[in-house]
Amino acid sequence: MADPASGMMAGAGPPVLELDGIGVWLSGREVLRDVRFGIGPGEVVGLIGANGAGKTTIFRVVLGLLSPTSGRVLIAGQPRPRRNRSVGYVPQKIALDPEMPLRSRDLVALGLDGHRLGVPLPSRRRRELVDEMLQAVGAAHFADARVGSLSGGEQQRVMIAHALISRPKLLLLDEPLANLDLRSEQEVVDLVARIAKDQGLAFLISAHDLNPLLPVVDRVVYVAHGHVASGTTDEVVTSSVLTELYGHHVDVIRLHGRILVAASPGLSAERGKLEDSIDGATAV
Repeated sequence: MADPASGMMAGAGPPVLELDGIGVWLSGREVLRDVRFGIGPGEVVGLIGANGAGKTTIFRVVLGLLSPTSGRVLIAGQPRPRRNRSVGYVPQKIALDPEMPLRSRDLVALGLDGHRLGVPLPSRRRRELVDEMLQAVGAAHFADARVGSLSGGEQQRVMIAHALISRPKLLLLDEPLANLDLRSEQEVVDLVARIAKDQGLAFLISAHDLNPLLPVVDRVVYVAHGHVASGTTDEVVTSSVLTELYGHHVDVIRLHGRILVAASPGLSAERGKLEDSIDGATAV
C-alpha cells in the first residue's frame, strides 16, 4: 500500500496537500481520527465513504472552514494559512433561476473578483482570462448563455472554470457527477483527466459512485467510522481493508471492469452504509 504517513504513491512529486494525523471532535463526538494522506501535483484522488463517514468534514478541514482538534494541514509543505487561493472548490450543485441574467462568462469572472466589494471595472486582460478558462473547459461556445439555462454537465464545466481562474494547485470537487446523464458524466471525467495532465492540477473528488472515475483516479481515500485507508483502488477497495475499516466482513467483487461491494448477510444497517459509500459501485 502507499506510504501510510502520507498516502502518496511512491515516486510522486512534492505534495500539494498533506493531512497529518487529523482528528476532529464535533458536539462531543469523534468524527475523524488520525487521518493521514497526501496528494501530489497532477494526481486525481477519489474520496469515498458513506453519508456521515466524514467526507464533508475532511473537505471543510482542507478548505480551512473547520479547525481540526488534532493534527495539521500542510499546503505545499507549509501550514495552511487562514486564506489560501491555492485550494479551489466546486460545490455539488448550484441552484440558479433560468431567467437570472448571469452569463457563463459572468460567473467565471466572479472567480477573479467575487470576494471584493464593488463592481469590477472592465478590462481587456480580465476578459482574456475569462475566455481562456472557458476555452480550457470546453465551454467557449456557451460563454454568453445564461447559467441557469445550461444542462448539469455544462454547469459543471462553468463551475470548474470559475474555480480554475484563481490558479489553484488543488481543486476539490463535491459529487461532480451527481444527477448527470452518462454522456455528461463521461465528459466531466475526461475534462478532469485532461486538466490534471495538462496543468498538473491536483484533484480531490468526493463521490458516491466510484466506477465512472476508475479510469482516471490515481488513488482513493476510503472513509469509514472516522478512519481512512489510502492507496490505489486495488490496494484499498479489497475485502481485507474494508473489513478492517467497517469492523465486520465485507466482500469486494470485480466484474466486467466494475467494483461491487457486499456486506455480510443480516447486517442491514451497515448494508445501507455500504450502499451510500459507492452507490453504483455497490451491490448488496
